[in-house]
Amino acid sequence: MNQRYFTKRLLCVLALALGLLAGGAVQAAEEPELMSSGASVRDQASLQRGAKMFFNYCVGCHSLKYVRYSRIAQDLNLSEQDVMQNLNFTGGKFDDQVISHMPADMATKWFGKAPPDLSLEVSAKGEDWVYTYLNSFYLDPHSPIGWNNTVLPNAAMPFPLAELQGLQTATMKPGTTDVVEKLEISHPGTMTPAQYQQSMRDLTSFLQYASEPAALQREHYGIWVLLFLAVFTFLAYLLNKEYWKDVH
Repeated sequence: MNQRYFTKRLLCVLALALGLLAGGAVQAAEEPELMSSGASVRDQASLQRGAKMFFNYCVGCHSLKYVRYSRIAQDLNLSEQDVMQNLNFTGGKFDDQVISHMPADMATKWFGKAPPDLSLEVSAKGEDWVYTYLNSFYLDPHSPIGWNNTVLPNAAMPFPLAELQGLQTATMKPGTTDVVEKLEISHPGTMTPAQYQQSMRDLTSFLQYASEPAALQREHYGIWVLLFLAVFTFLAYLLNKEYWKDVH
């Protein structure tokens, strides 16, 4: 009886494991292939360009509630005047958090829900996901807002960067009506494809920085910590060698 019981339990466990593997394979197959962003918080010029892109095109709807204007100025080597004149379009003070002034009730009425805060977007989804998302909007006449996205299908967000990238149209896979095979620019924007991809790389870098502003300081301190450990290890080696030299 016990042998039959354990045999059944073992078969159930194996069946469950195979089911999970099969489900994972299907899910992986359905997920879009992500582009490599090349984003880096070490490139200060890229961060500055990305900040300009965010405050010109994104802050009207999206906040960065865990970041202050003063912190951006400090980390990106910008003056208070640079930030307040060129980046602050919400009317906030220099020490204020970056909060969009779009009323939440109006945002819900227009988009179905309030646009999310982007402070932790890269931490939550990864820089490659964000970068690919910004490159993957296309015209969709069946969508209520006229746009769709291969990374986040049926997203409620209209495409604010269309004037830069241009208008993309989708070619569906044969035999399907909702599986995108490729995207093509049907009407050019003000940027070339290479320029647009670089701008999205800059914007992704800035959002990566916004997800963890302390990363810049941590990397700076990390270099000194490694140097200290190297010197300490060398001195410990010399001390150990001196201590044991007369021991036979």
